[in-house]
Amino acid sequence: MDNRLLFAPISIGSCDIKNRIAMAPMHLGLGTFDGTITQKMTDYYVARAKGGAGIIMLEITRVNDKTGATAFAQPALSHDYQIGKLREFCQKIHKYGSKVFVQLHHPGRQNVGLMMGTIPICIKLSKTMQDFPKILYKLAPTVGKKILSRQWTPAVVAPSKVEPSYFTGGKVRELSLKEIKQLVNQFIEAAERAQKANCDGVVLHAAHGYLIQQFLSPNTNKRKDAYGGSFENRMRFITEIIEGIRSRCRDFPIIVRLSVDECYDRIGMPGKGYGLEEGLEMAVALEKIGIDAIDVSCGAYDTFNYWLEPTSFETGWRAYMSKEVKKLVKIPVIATNLTRSERQAELQLMDDSQDIISLGRPHIAEPKWSIKIESVQEHTIKRCICCLHCFESMQHNAYLGKPARCAVNPFAGRERYKLVTNGGGRKVVIAGAGPAGLMAAEILARRGFRVVVYEKKNKAGGQVTIAANSPEKAKLGWCVEDLKFAAEKKGVRIIFNKLCTVDDVDSQKPYAVIVATGGEPIIPAIEGITNSKVATAPDLYEGKISITKKRVAVIGGGLTGLETAHVLAKMHNEVTILEMSDQVCKGVWMQHVDAVLPKLNEENVTILTNTKLIEVDSTGIVIENTKSKHRSHLDVDNVILAIGVRPESSLFQQLHGRAANVFLIGDAVKAGRIANATEDAFRVAFNLGLDQFPDLQLKDD
Repeated sequence: MDNRLLFAPISIGSCDIKNRIAMAPMHLGLGTFDGTITQKMTDYYVARAKGGAGIIMLEITRVNDKTGATAFAQPALSHDYQIGKLREFCQKIHKYGSKVFVQLHHPGRQNVGLMMGTIPICIKLSKTMQDFPKILYKLAPTVGKKILSRQWTPAVVAPSKVEPSYFTGGKVRELSLKEIKQLVNQFIEAAERAQKANCDGVVLHAAHGYLIQQFLSPNTNKRKDAYGGSFENRMRFITEIIEGIRSRCRDFPIIVRLSVDECYDRIGMPGKGYGLEEGLEMAVALEKIGIDAIDVSCGAYDTFNYWLEPTSFETGWRAYMSKEVKKLVKIPVIATNLTRSERQAELQLMDDSQDIISLGRPHIAEPKWSIKIESVQEHTIKRCICCLHCFESMQHNAYLGKPARCAVNPFAGRERYKLVTNGGGRKVVIAGAGPAGLMAAEILARRGFRVVVYEKKNKAGGQVTIAANSPEKAKLGWCVEDLKFAAEKKGVRIIFNKLCTVDDVDSQKPYAVIVATGGEPIIPAIEGITNSKVATAPDLYEGKISITKKRVAVIGGGLTGLETAHVLAKMHNEVTILEMSDQVCKGVWMQHVDAVLPKLNEENVTILTNTKLIEVDSTGIVIENTKSKHRSHLDVDNVILAIGVRPESSLFQQLHGRAANVFLIGDAVKAGRIANATEDAFRVAFNLGLDQFPDLQLKDD
């Protein structure tokens, strides 16, 4: 496409912007206790400014340290001392023609009780105890989580004492009138500091269930005073903030990020909170108050998947919401709308769904998204696959003092690390063209090594390609496509239909060998397992079998088992899932479970927990309750094994001690996800040949 709209300039209030592309605010955990901008954070955002984004939206920036700090490593504008570093940050972003808007934030009831009053203490202790951060992050994963599980924490705050957030739990207390007035002023003062730091504007976070939205929603605002009840009263909190900013900062641009639909109806709770009709009223009211642009979003933590979508969601599914807003307001409309391509972005601009395309996770995956589109190099973009590893790892790593990670871009948050091009044409053999093998191949080729990859199948991808055959998981296949393209572009030679052997390695005489042979489906050693009615989940996804209108038992209640059951149910089968433990998907990130369980309920899939497969016979299977040990028979026509995969590392074992520089990575070490495979590959490929230069090596960051 000719990008006639995507790269047209636009203005938000008094701020002129070079194109219609914004980097959405996303917290990665690159900050520090005191909320000042760090070098790592600057490097991360500068890379996206260099990549051509017209607007850089700085992530959740707290305005209150006591009840409003939602992470140890987030930026803040709660004190004047934070202005200086932010001013330096803006200067570096402005150098590349991008504008800086700071997202002002308070989590309200969606905070974690552990954070109540913690940040002021952390700031003080870190000034007097040099090792305090190490001590904190050593204790947090165990002591912190124990405290949370037993609810030994203060209550988080909200407009009213209401049910806790689905995601964070804990206790909730009502804000006093005095506290509300203080918070209004803290938002205003934070905006003043942003202006003094030479930011180009602020974004008030009234979306995703955070405090400002909590005032807007009748689900979380049950106050009886001037801040609750009627629509006008529920709007009062944000109205006073906007009017205060306008009074003190004059024409300083203000964007409101608004959830126009809480989406409770989509999780089976119609009538709870507010829907699109009332959200549109809010958008119109905000324009009348005097904001300069509206950033349209939806959902809250209770309806997580409807603002931070997993891979099963269709791109652009929520564009209708921003389109309805745009019909009613004259100010610029910004929206993410799960945009994943230049064509989708341009079409959404053309059909008046929005004025500015906001890209969140795509900017983590590909910092040069804008400039690659503008220079007609979209085919080189590393696409976000919506795997949610960024958010999941951010939550997990927050307890460790580490930042979030991206499954397709391991350089995210590590922008200061530079590849050492000392390959010198030395040959590296890689066994396996899955995500691990391809990531290693690309990085080593960029470093100047000659790389040859052996792949036993006729195409790249390994387990990912199998999973991507499911219609709802097709985005996962983008990862393989993009890695393969990038590797081959750098000169990597991939030999398909060839299992790598010791003889192949010997014939190549390589400097190093990387074994990325993945895993093989687990087949339990039980009677009747070789029966023709038994197959594996990969057999189904690869089209080796087709099952319709049958009674099917899926063995394994992990995510693969649940998703396989859904596929089978959609093919008009009567499906039963067997899981040995007391719940399905133990240890799986809750968003993935929330995405598939309602679909299984709709298809009437039966789930049997605490149930073990004992035997396969001519008419079905023998099962055993793992608690009572009672055995029974289940009549089924087919059995699908989705128990997981076991590492395939035989080549590594054969080479061990026979060749120097042999590495085992990805599922060949331990079955995991795409992110585990690419991170393994990244570390090995980054550090290979740097033994004499320890200062250049990637350490445990």
